[in-house]
Amino acid sequence: MGDGYVGARTPRREDARLLTGRARYVGNVRLPGQAYAHVIRSPIAHGRLLGCDVKGAWAADGVLDVITPADAAALRLPCVNLSPGQRLTGYPVLDETIRYAGQPLALVVARTPEAARDAADLVDLELGELPALVGAERALAADAPLLHPELGTNVVTEFLLGDDDCAAVIEGAAHVVEMTFRMGRVSPHPIEPRGVVADWSGDELTVHISTQAPHHVREHLAEALGLSHDRVRVIAGDTGGGFGAKEHVYPDETLVCLAATRLGRPVAWTEAPGDRLLATLPARAAVHRGRLALDHDGRFLALEADVLADLGAHPSNAGASTAAVTATLLPGPYRFERVAVRVRAVVTTTTPTGSYRGFGQPEGTLTRERLIDEAARRLGVDPVELRLRNMLRPDELPCTTRVHQRYDSGDYPRALRTLRDLVEPVVKDDGRRRGIGWSCHVESTGMGPSDDLKAIGILAGGYETAVLRMEQDASVVVASGVVGMGQGIETALAQLAADRVGVPLERVRVVLGDTAATPYSSVGSIASRALTLGGGALVRAAARLRDKLLAIAAHRLEAAQEDLELVGDVVRVKGDPQASVPLRELATSAWRGWDLPEGVPPGLEERVSYDPPGYTYAYGAHAAAVAVDPETGAVEVERYWAVNDAGVLVNPAVVEGQIHGGVAQGLGQALTEDIGYSEEGQPITDYLLPTTREVPDIQVVLLETPSPITPGGMKGVGEAGTIGPPAAVANAVAAALPEVADRVTDVPLTPAAVWSLLR
Repeated sequence: MGDGYVGARTPRREDARLLTGRARYVGNVRLPGQAYAHVIRSPIAHGRLLGCDVKGAWAADGVLDVITPADAAALRLPCVNLSPGQRLTGYPVLDETIRYAGQPLALVVARTPEAARDAADLVDLELGELPALVGAERALAADAPLLHPELGTNVVTEFLLGDDDCAAVIEGAAHVVEMTFRMGRVSPHPIEPRGVVADWSGDELTVHISTQAPHHVREHLAEALGLSHDRVRVIAGDTGGGFGAKEHVYPDETLVCLAATRLGRPVAWTEAPGDRLLATLPARAAVHRGRLALDHDGRFLALEADVLADLGAHPSNAGASTAAVTATLLPGPYRFERVAVRVRAVVTTTTPTGSYRGFGQPEGTLTRERLIDEAARRLGVDPVELRLRNMLRPDELPCTTRVHQRYDSGDYPRALRTLRDLVEPVVKDDGRRRGIGWSCHVESTGMGPSDDLKAIGILAGGYETAVLRMEQDASVVVASGVVGMGQGIETALAQLAADRVGVPLERVRVVLGDTAATPYSSVGSIASRALTLGGGALVRAAARLRDKLLAIAAHRLEAAQEDLELVGDVVRVKGDPQASVPLRELATSAWRGWDLPEGVPPGLEERVSYDPPGYTYAYGAHAAAVAVDPETGAVEVERYWAVNDAGVLVNPAVVEGQIHGGVAQGLGQALTEDIGYSEEGQPITDYLLPTTREVPDIQVVLLETPSPITPGGMKGVGEAGTIGPPAAVANAVAAALPEVADRVTDVPLTPAAVWSLLR
């Protein structure tokens, strides 16, 4: 009865509560005596908080507490990802030096949300304004204001990866394509805003929070507040989307927890819709100068990039690691003799940047794939054929790239050929210009191993632990440290457990998101790792549990263990259904310690930690068909195709859903989304998410090459959809407008941007 769950299109079990209003969101948490917080944010981008008069706020009805920088002077949060020579490794929760509009300056707590908001208006801020600094390139200028004067520079980290002689190879090549690319700043924009309800009981802080990493939050809150880790419990219910933005605890969330400990009562806060673009960490903001060298036959010789990342006001939890991932995945699925990447990360007077689905990979893919298409245009060759000519073959895998990534398995040319066979041009006579763009990528998934993370400066472990228990009634409980945030992990883990133990799916329950009830997870559900690592641990735990069941049954039936099979609700001798024992009876005996083989301990619970021997590498190929209106510059994506290989597919329907959602987000980056800033450092809050008008029908084809690394053969897929669209759409626009193809370099490709190119 448990056979065949892996690979089945099982309906997501989460959806029953998500679609019927029974989801466990932070906004639904109501505790006795709950108070409400409001964050006061800086209206200026750069300056000093010279005074903070809170007398008026304290006199307002219902006010319970007001927290200013003086009250939180010792509270700091760490950067978990540290780059070579990184000059800033943490940041204060509240700071009297202002470095971005929207920076938290104080917190007001009152009996109602309305009272807290009204009292916040009564706080009198005295501000001394300094010149703003907007744009990564401007941060490098000799006359740029210094955000952290003690550093003597706006460059926080600078390092090189790859081959020292790469530039020399490029200089001697027959063909060189050089282009500079600029990527807009985009918001992860989860459907559930950030929120927290903190409750201090006098000896334990319980924190309900919308997060991707409960244990991560627990340890950082404990350290910031001076509490031992055992006195902080973090509960993540049904996190309504994270996309990387909720991988850590924020300063404003930390202040809410501080308020709860000061008041001794629950304090709740939810990010206001108008604050999202000011406070939730954006991503992508980067400038790349790339060079691709080819020989006379169109063979790739070398790839070089200068990556300049805008970190915003200070390094966030993620530091400059998105730029580092850009560097390490820059070669993609191709064969290069030399690769070199220079990474620089600078500070500006803008909201700190952080993690977002794809984590540096859409940026690197845009740079590489646009260079390849421009090379094909200049050489007069088909862009698909040029890619196939230079693509790593299956017999060349596993292999280690010039920037130290060991690709595990796959058939990259097959993905591109499959895509080519799917694509059909759109033919219409409506005055618009049409083109098809291609994009290929290799995706880093399953972040680990732990020792590797330590070696590259990530202050976290890369392993995951599964606790698998069969109760006396033969029901099964899975506890994992990874988190559900809409990606279907609860369903996938249940399918794995049912399949590998051999029990009906409906008998499996999955417990996630509570640090008091789940095993430790150092980083949680990020980096397309939840199923790869959490599932890998579960596969091993299930094998142990099943072996123990069969060992007990063999003892009871006086049979060899290898002669037994678990079918439905019984364990029986193969070929002799009458020689069997009910599964429930076995489980009850195990927990009571009855009739066990010598050396077998009581109980049916297995705890397995899986620290992978390496990363896994998924891959994909995307194509977009666009129509460009030359009169207005408007770009419409008329068709979109994606071919993806994420190893063994536990639930193909969930995988397809992940790719569809990721493509929609990638199209937003390509066409509409950008957090712009005025010269004074004020964010321009017209932020255009893609709608059903911008997202076309998406055709997805799934390939399946098992990973030789992961128990169960899975690779990650959560970020796959976002990686290809910016490059595919930009290449399609360049194909539609060959007269300006070499200037199609920046995203988003808004109507104004495209119109300007044509003029």
